[in-house]
Amino acid sequence: MWSNRENNFPARGFSTPPASWKLPHFPVVMQLSERKSVSSGCRRDLFHVIHKVPAGDSPTSGPNTFRLVLVEKDPSRAISLFWAAINDGDRIDSALKDMAVVMKQLNRSDEAIEAIKSFRHLCPYDSQESLDNVLVELYKRSGRIDEEIEMLHRKLKNIEEGIAFGGKRTKIARSQGKKIQITIEQERSRILGNLAWAYLQHHDYGLAEQHYRKALSLEPDKNKQCNLAICLMHA
Repeated sequence: MWSNRENNFPARGFSTPPASWKLPHFPVVMQLSERKSVSSGCRRDLFHVIHKVPAGDSPTSGPNTFRLVLVEKDPSRAISLFWAAINDGDRIDSALKDMAVVMKQLNRSDEAIEAIKSFRHLCPYDSQESLDNVLVELYKRSGRIDEEIEMLHRKLKNIEEGIAFGGKRTKIARSQGKKIQITIEQERSRILGNLAWAYLQHHDYGLAEQHYRKALSLEPDKNKQCNLAICLMHA
């Protein structure tokens, strides 16, 4: 077993899920004659992929907000549009999630958390799970680890009780702008990995190790394996 008595390096780990060691991708620059013009509709779709904002037909995902955030670089005005949609009762769940993404980029995660907590009761039942996912990311961003752990345990309990995924074994989700199918086992592994990461930030290496081992028993993952090694170094 590795000892860390002489070198007290802080445990950083590798962020799960993205791999930090991957080399950057440099796109090939095409000649002007080979470049294709991109329509505003395509740019709006690209906006939702890059910023992880779900596409939709509400005013909050329309051309006005797209232009304010991506073209005019005025996210503060975009947030005012989101609030207007929320106050009008226009697809509140979409407005909350879109607004949270923009607020997160402005380092206003705490404000986004309070907005979701205050208005989620007005959102449909089938949107609550995705709102929980947004809250987990906001808690992580703002350093509210205890609340993140509490939310992750709640999501894990929903899986164990058969509530997650609407009681189904799979669900359709989006990754990098593409629709993918996720199994309940993959979701459990993801949540266990996030729990392990949160415990790692608390320097609770024992609990982090337990959750990483459980996650890896469900699905292999190199990031989780590296973080498990860090836990063992501090055991």
